[in-house]
Amino acid sequence: MNKFWIVMSHTYFSRLKSKTFLITTGIILLLIVALTNFQSVMDSVGGSDEESARAPKVAVVDETGQFVNPLKEQLSAQQAELELESYSEGEKEAKRAVQEGEYRGVLTLQSSGDGIPTGTYYTKQIAENSISGRLQQALQQVKIAVATEKAGVDQQTVNGIFAPVAFEKVALDKEAKTEEELSEARGLVYVMLFLLYMGVIMYGNMIAQEVAQEKSSRVMEILISSVSPVTQMFGKIIGIALLGVTQFGLILLVGVQSVKANMDNLQGGMFTYFGLGDANTSTLIFAGVFFLLGYLLYATLAAMLGSLVSRTEDAQQVVTPMILLIVAAFMIAMYGLNAPETTLVTVTSFIPFFAPMLMFLRVGMLDIPWWEVGISISLLIGTILLLAVVGGRIYRGGVLMYGKGNMMKSFKRAFQLSKKES
Repeated sequence: MNKFWIVMSHTYFSRLKSKTFLITTGIILLLIVALTNFQSVMDSVGGSDEESARAPKVAVVDETGQFVNPLKEQLSAQQAELELESYSEGEKEAKRAVQEGEYRGVLTLQSSGDGIPTGTYYTKQIAENSISGRLQQALQQVKIAVATEKAGVDQQTVNGIFAPVAFEKVALDKEAKTEEELSEARGLVYVMLFLLYMGVIMYGNMIAQEVAQEKSSRVMEILISSVSPVTQMFGKIIGIALLGVTQFGLILLVGVQSVKANMDNLQGGMFTYFGLGDANTSTLIFAGVFFLLGYLLYATLAAMLGSLVSRTEDAQQVVTPMILLIVAAFMIAMYGLNAPETTLVTVTSFIPFFAPMLMFLRVGMLDIPWWEVGISISLLIGTILLLAVVGGRIYRGGVLMYGKGNMMKSFKRAFQLSKKES
């Protein structure tokens, strides 16, 4: 047991002190702080409050003299942050004013043969769609008003026709989540899926590289004479796991504190939609359980695969099939965020290599029977134990192998060497 702790602590501290770990962690923490303080930074560099609150100004050249006021009314009704200013000096002068930065754009209004309004919007960059889109939408409403008036239809009737239909979703199951609860769960599930995806790829690859690096430097020949290969494997897995806990712990600590400090600037938009302000306790517990089991599953597989290669350059290639499994699980999970009840998500949530992401997705988004979660966790634990036994044998033989070889031949040779070694 003492040798296990030595391997684990050596793996942990050597990686913790590495420049790659320190630089990567520092960059991630800086990005988190920058994102949560983005609005504050923009407010501070965006000029005075009066300037930053000023709506974009657009010059309007109304050749008919009858559409500019209805257009302003429509924009006001839509609460569009856009200021229209009638421009009487002509279209050519208005375009020059836009080039000089006095206006964001110029809108010319004409009338078709039957009195229907048409418009042309000029701006410096045609890729700027936000203002032109609002103008087009408002002008569309003006066109409808003019056309219906000419047809003798009452404006109140038109408003009733175009009013949004009353539509409400009601769940028949008493335990089913409401729309608000789903939004809250979606945010946490999305964040945890992303962390699981990144963590498994990053730390799984790190374990494979660690084993391959020791083999390439011939340190493994010294280690196996004093420490059993299985002890080495699990010492490295737990050591890298502690490294992951350290890194993600720092990320969560800085992230939570930064969010709390900037809560006033993080209201509305995506933050409200994802509901990151409220987190269900049971969802957090399942997040930790599936994250740990998912890591152990893929870490054991990565250590086993890493023992089959002799160079760090080959480690990335040998773990590619494992990474493809993780990518497939992540893609299905992204699809499942909007359709968690589909057969694809349900079936794959019981497959051990997909379960950490997909069963967690179902637990967070749906009310599912406890026995389904139990079966999925049991299958996951069983697979981890099986991989530990098989992986231990392959690792025992694989660390003694040097040189290149076919994957299947390497597995077979590792098994044969493990029998001799045992």
